[in-house]
Amino acid sequence: MHKSVALVDCNAFFCSCEILFRPDLRGKPVGVLSNNDGCFVSLTKELKALGVPMGAPYFKYKSICEKNRVEVFSSNFSLYTNISDRVMYTLAQFTPKIEIYSVDEAFLDLSGFESWGLKEYGLEVKKSVEMNIGIPVCIGIGPTKVLAKVANRVAKKIKSTDGVVDITDPIKREKALECVAIEDIWGVGRSNSVKFRSLGIKTAKDLRDYKNDKLIKKIFTKVGLQLKEELEGKPRFAIKTEVPKKKEIMVSRTFGKSTEDLDVLRESIANYVSSACEKLRKQKSVCSNVEVFVRTDAHKNVPQYYGFDSKKIQSATSDTRKVIKYAFDILNKVYRPGYSYRKAGIRLTHLVDKRYAQMSLLEIPDTLQSDSLMINIDAINLRDGSGTAKMAACGVDNKAWAMNRRHMSKRLVTGWSELMRVK
Repeated sequence: MHKSVALVDCNAFFCSCEILFRPDLRGKPVGVLSNNDGCFVSLTKELKALGVPMGAPYFKYKSICEKNRVEVFSSNFSLYTNISDRVMYTLAQFTPKIEIYSVDEAFLDLSGFESWGLKEYGLEVKKSVEMNIGIPVCIGIGPTKVLAKVANRVAKKIKSTDGVVDITDPIKREKALECVAIEDIWGVGRSNSVKFRSLGIKTAKDLRDYKNDKLIKKIFTKVGLQLKEELEGKPRFAIKTEVPKKKEIMVSRTFGKSTEDLDVLRESIANYVSSACEKLRKQKSVCSNVEVFVRTDAHKNVPQYYGFDSKKIQSATSDTRKVIKYAFDILNKVYRPGYSYRKAGIRLTHLVDKRYAQMSLLEIPDTLQSDSLMINIDAINLRDGSGTAKMAACGVDNKAWAMNRRHMSKRLVTGWSELMRVK
C-alpha cells in the first residue's frame, strides 16, 4: 500500500488550455461554456471575482461578461483532451504508478521518494508541467488520497504555499484539516455536507475526530466511513493504474435548433455511432446491443414525444458501418413525423472483450478486412483530427443538428487546417 500520495490538479484547466494559445488573456477574466453554450464549466479567478459562479447559465451573466470584456469560449474538447494527454505524459515521468483520475487530475504514488523531500519533489513536478506544457497546476501531498485532496485544496487557497502543500507531517496536517470545510472534502458534496453539519461536523478535522464510527457508516454507508479513515491517515482507496473498461457507451447531444427532418436525425445518429464505436475499439471491445432515442424539447410548449427502441446483434461487432445500419433500423421505427426533435442519442451495451466475443451462425462476424479498415480510420482521425475520415452517412459540413458553438476556438493541435501559423 502507498505511503505518500500526490494529487496534481490543473488550475481552471479548460480556461488554461485557451490561455495557452492566447497569452494576452493572462490575468484577465476568461470562461469556458458547456455544450450548446449553456453554462460555465471553467472559470478563471478573475471571472469568479466578478461574481460569476461555476455552473451559472451564460445568458444570466452575459451583460456582466460584455461589460467587463470577459473572453468566453465554447467547449473545445478535442483541444482539451490533447493538452491533457501531454500533461499526463509529463507526470508519468516522475513515478512508476499514476492514476489518471480525470481530464485535469491525477494521483501519483510517491512512496519511496520521501528521502528526496516531498515538497521539493512536488515543486519539481509543478515546474516541469508548467515549463513543458504551459498549464499551471497545484499539488497536494499526503499519506492517503483524501488527505492529498485536502492538501491540494489548501495549495489552491493559500498563495504562500507556491502551489504545493505536503501534509505527511502530522503537525502540518492538523492546520490543513482545520481550514477545509466539510463540503470541500472529496466525495462529500452538498447534500451530504448538510447531514454532516447536523451532526456538528463542519470541517475535515471534525470528521476525522468524530467518535461514532457506527453512526457515520449508518448514515453515509461504507464509503463515508472510508473517507473518515482516510482522513485519519489510513489508506482505504488504492491508486488504480489501470482504467477499467466501460460497460456501456452512450453518446447524445441536444441540437443547436430543433428539427422535424428524418434525414437530419439520421445524420446525427450516424455521427454519434461513429464516436461511440471509436471509443469501443479503443478499449478493444465489441457490442451486441444498440439503443437509439429521440425526443422533443421538454422545456417548450410544443407537442411532446419520446421515442426509444433497441436491437440485439447476433455477432458482437465494433464495425461502425454495421452499427450505423442497426441504428438506422431502430430510428425508422421510433421516428414520428410532425414532431420537432431537439435531442437524439445512442447507447452501446452488452460490451465484451473482442477476444472473447461469442460468434453466431446467423450473422457474419467482423472480418480481418473490416477490422483493418476501422483501425486505419481511427489512425487517420487521431493524426489529422476527428472526423477527417468518416462514413458518408455522417454528412458533410452542413450539420443542422450540431450544437451551438458561437465562441469556438480553433483546433490548434488536432487539425491540420487549424494549426497556428508563424510568420
